[in-house]
Amino acid sequence: MSGSERRAASVAEWVRGHRSIADAAGMAVLAIVLAALGIVGLWTVFSVLPDEVSPWWSLATALPACALVPFRARAPLPLLVLALVLFAVDLMTVGGVVTLVVVLDLLYAATRAASGAGRRRILLGIVIAVAGIGIVALAAADDVRVAVVVALQLGALAGMDYWYATSVAQAHELVALHRERAEDAERLAARDRDAAMRREREQMARELHDLVAGHVAAIAIRAEAALSTDPAAGSDRAALVAVRDSSLEAHQALRSMIAVLRTGDAAVVSPHRGAIAALVDDARRHGLTVTLADALPGDIPSPVALAVARIVQESLANCLRHAAGAAVAVVLDSHDGDVRVRVDSQGGRSAPALPMPGTGWGLELLKERARALGGTVEAGPSDAGWSVRATIPAVVNA
Repeated sequence: MSGSERRAASVAEWVRGHRSIADAAGMAVLAIVLAALGIVGLWTVFSVLPDEVSPWWSLATALPACALVPFRARAPLPLLVLALVLFAVDLMTVGGVVTLVVVLDLLYAATRAASGAGRRRILLGIVIAVAGIGIVALAAADDVRVAVVVALQLGALAGMDYWYATSVAQAHELVALHRERAEDAERLAARDRDAAMRREREQMARELHDLVAGHVAAIAIRAEAALSTDPAAGSDRAALVAVRDSSLEAHQALRSMIAVLRTGDAAVVSPHRGAIAALVDDARRHGLTVTLADALPGDIPSPVALAVARIVQESLANCLRHAAGAAVAVVLDSHDGDVRVRVDSQGGRSAPALPMPGTGWGLELLKERARALGGTVEAGPSDAGWSVRATIPAVVNA
């Protein structure tokens, strides 16, 4: 880039950074050039001077008007009022051009900065001003044609200026509206993503707890029980068998969950209606005395059947943790369109204390699952021991 090109680029950059000052300077130079050329007296119909005056007198109103331009961004409407006063003085004396240019520039700035209601007030002001100037021209010239021409000229200039400023302002408002809507959409999308991630985490927590926690707890309890008693070949072997079976089941459940997380299209191994008998047999092998009374119909929806199996599974796991060797009655039936689950335990003894105590999340997760289906889960002490009762609608609402 040559030196002249760099200087031109520097000047252009300065003008962009100081646009208001550059505009004011340009208008002042224009006023001086027009005065030197004698281009004044354009509005002689309004002049109140008895004789013609020097064109340089036009600078008396033009230069003060130009001095208002650098401040148009701060207070365009008050400056517009001042410019109109200078224009009126110029109109009735020398009749220059630059004061009108300044008025139109400040009218544009005021219209752009105004609100919708403010723009309507400015338009009303324009109509009143043009009509007033037309009336004054008619009174001064006593000629309708002159009054109409003057009103049309000023009305066209002010109207075009107002229309362009309004178009630019509305375009900026439209851009701001679209930007706001885009930001709102982005916030909603982020909120939906967070909600989806939270639902996925909650579902994963439920599945991991239901699939793995019971088996791992059973492993820990049987191992701790074996370690806390005198060595005996038979009991040790039974404990090892139970530990092995629970380990295999936990391993299978973990593999199923890992497959779901890696591929997204695998199926989680979940207990269902037919698995309740297997859950009861597993509890018996872990030392509980369990009776099962299943009077449920065979056509209950899959989500309801899954919830029933989860409730039975968690209830039996809690019995194993807190009432080892207890007698447990599992009763499943239906009444008035609801599926009912009842797990009552009697007797038993506390299992050996584990290094890692429970969190109490199991029952809370069961209650969440039941609420999602429109049902309830209640758990608490009973006359004979501990009772878990659940009621779930047999019909799942889509």
